[in-house]
Amino acid sequence: MATQGHTTVDFGAFPGTAEAQATITGQGSILAASDVEAWIRCESSADHSADEHDIEDFQVAAKSIVVATGFNITVRPRVGPAYGVYNVSWVWN
Repeated sequence: MATQGHTTVDFGAFPGTAEAQATITGQGSILAASDVEAWIRCESSADHSADEHDIEDFQVAAKSIVVATGFNITVRPRVGPAYGVYNVSWVWN
């Protein structure tokens, strides 16, 4: 079974920013060759409804694996800045 979890990214107060990041740690078994994926989780946050999570167009990248530690997730809106907190899910194998 793959290792999975959830986190948030925060673009800050309106008008927001063009990029938000999350650092995932505590992944003691992750290897440099592990496959890692991340995506927007369509679930309400403190700032946005589940529908807003669904319709916002983001580029989501899981990168920068640190062996036996974790990885980073970067989220960028495809058009203009975003604001507030969005939910993100991730998995690695």
